[in-house]
Amino acid sequence: MAGLSSTLAQLAKFRTMAGLGLPVQAGDRLGTLSSFGTNPGALGARTYVPENLPAGRPLVVVLHGCTQSASGYDHGAGWSQLADEHAFALLLPEQQRANNPNLCFNWFTPADARRDAGEALSIRQMIAAMADAHHIDRDRIFVTGLSAGGAMASIMLATYPEVFAGGAIIAGLPFGCADSVSDALARMRGHGYPDDADLSDRVARASSHQGRWPRIAVWQGSADTTVAPSNAERIIAQWRGVHGLTATAPLCDTLDGCRRRTWHDAAGQPVIEALDVAGMGHGTPLRTSGPQACGTSGPYMIEAGISSTRQIARFWGVDDQPRAKPPASQTETRSPAIDRPSQADAAPPPAGDTRVGTIIETALRNAGLMR
Repeated sequence: MAGLSSTLAQLAKFRTMAGLGLPVQAGDRLGTLSSFGTNPGALGARTYVPENLPAGRPLVVVLHGCTQSASGYDHGAGWSQLADEHAFALLLPEQQRANNPNLCFNWFTPADARRDAGEALSIRQMIAAMADAHHIDRDRIFVTGLSAGGAMASIMLATYPEVFAGGAIIAGLPFGCADSVSDALARMRGHGYPDDADLSDRVARASSHQGRWPRIAVWQGSADTTVAPSNAERIIAQWRGVHGLTATAPLCDTLDGCRRRTWHDAAGQPVIEALDVAGMGHGTPLRTSGPQACGTSGPYMIEAGISSTRQIARFWGVDDQPRAKPPASQTETRSPAIDRPSQADAAPPPAGDTRVGTIIETALRNAGLMR
């Protein structure tokens, strides 16, 4: 029973990962991409394109966390605000409750975590449709995500490296680390990882890519008890191997009070950047006041004195254009509000039910790991 108690404690932490919900925003700024291919992962697609966007601008793909909506995460992180300021397009893939009760991207399911299949292919199809429709610079496509969305960002960067110029993983996990529920729970604790060389090899085997590799930003709160901070070190190690930087020491400094480590390639270009936010728990770091304010604090959207959204855009170089003409109405509702997570998703096991199998199965369903 000691082992069962430990497992249930970790399932509770996974439930926290699956409880990143934000209130539905009445001022949903996002449009909907209704047709983009075969969509084998059955995902939704939300978009934001600043008015009069010039041709040849970047595209940023933003992946929400569990129980979040695309519009809720955009409201919290402030990506559409930044898109207005610097003239780039946004694509926000959105999980559907039929795929996962808690709206988690299925990063721990092999069928959704490989090239040309499942949710990964759906996102790739969305990107192609957006690039065609808005004349996107195909050399400036980027992806970011929080938590389960961060884990899916790792999958996209590994399985379609030719598509992305860069990525940013916030409180996420490395590619190829989980093929089952038990794997997912262990990796969130930071347990059971292969060696770093094996992690890098998994990226190399995920596609036939032989060209340049995306630049990677990794953000992690030091007090995160949902996704152990050691996962950030595994992501860094995975991409150091991919970039051939295993013997390269980082440049260390501070940025808005956060420890920053940067690894440069042979040409002196920064290709990996890691930000450690001291004392922060599980969520996206924000700065909500002052001239660098971006986004709105809320559950798992954490005022930390630093805007991860702005700093990620700077690292990628998508903040290179002055403010675009703002939309005619920044509060126009372009699509129906996203449903709130139902109370049933958070229901505890039936009172008095002490059967081990039932308790575990109910906990797994509540965590969004069983359908």
